[in-house]
Amino acid sequence: MGSSHGAYNVDSRMPRTERVTSRVIVYRSIDSTNIEAGRLLQDGTLQLNGDSVVAIAADTQSAGRGRLDHAWVSRPGESFAVTFVTAVPRWLALDASVNGWLQMIAGLAAVDGLRGAMRECGAQSIATVNDDADGAGFMLKWPNDVFLGGHKLGGILSQMASLPVGSMTEGYNDDNKGADRIAIIFGIGLNLAIDAEYLPTAQSTSLQLHYAPLPDAESLRDIIAAGIVESLRARLRGFAADPHRQAQDLRDEVEKICYTLGRHAVAHYVDGSEMEGEAVALNADASLDLRTADGIVHTIRTADVGVLPKPCV
Repeated sequence: MGSSHGAYNVDSRMPRTERVTSRVIVYRSIDSTNIEAGRLLQDGTLQLNGDSVVAIAADTQSAGRGRLDHAWVSRPGESFAVTFVTAVPRWLALDASVNGWLQMIAGLAAVDGLRGAMRECGAQSIATVNDDADGAGFMLKWPNDVFLGGHKLGGILSQMASLPVGSMTEGYNDDNKGADRIAIIFGIGLNLAIDAEYLPTAQSTSLQLHYAPLPDAESLRDIIAAGIVESLRARLRGFAADPHRQAQDLRDEVEKICYTLGRHAVAHYVDGSEMEGEAVALNADASLDLRTADGIVHTIRTADVGVLPKPCV
């Protein structure tokens, strides 16, 4: 069983991550780590026990995808392309009153991993980019982007996948639904070492433009991934135990680092329509409120929201 997309685990490529997760799979090249996660779940290669987290990494991706099917391509030594696979109670994943926080938890875990890595590496902020004062530090742009210095450092793609018969997890403290669980796939892509002239868009940035010194890209990937695994496991465990109470705490935490709130934003919907306004609130279910020029407040649950340079008035 497994994929034919390159060799994996030929050596200990991510030793730090291996110590904190149940399994690490590293590919030299693959179409998409998220797609591969789905394949390995369906053919039974991935067994998710308890609250374990599996990490699937690739040096390069040829068909990576972001939210709303946006393309995301990575090249050796430039980017962090790691998918984290775990399982949560099915009732939690399908509860619309709280399941929006699952992706936010992945974003917070990414920020935790980045902050921890910078501390461990002794990296300090540098002034090679023009950081705006309000956007300094690692932040989250609703619903799925990691921002740094007012620019996009990376993105997160969250997906659900059914667990095949025989691969249901055991040992998880879930009195409500027992072993009735569903897999969650979090694909996290970050720009680590891309020179400014090669960034994909003018709104993008790369970690090396903000922090120094940094270790080689492979070591940095390992340190960040290990931190994400530890944060993701702890956060999901607490969320599953008391989702509504945890949602209040998550809301408070995300509001402090939400790059979208208070800014002029545009919501891009799947059907091609758009809505502009000021992002005024993050709600209890993780949805976003956008106030349009006519004063009407619209609640956004599924859209790609971009921040515009036009100030709110």
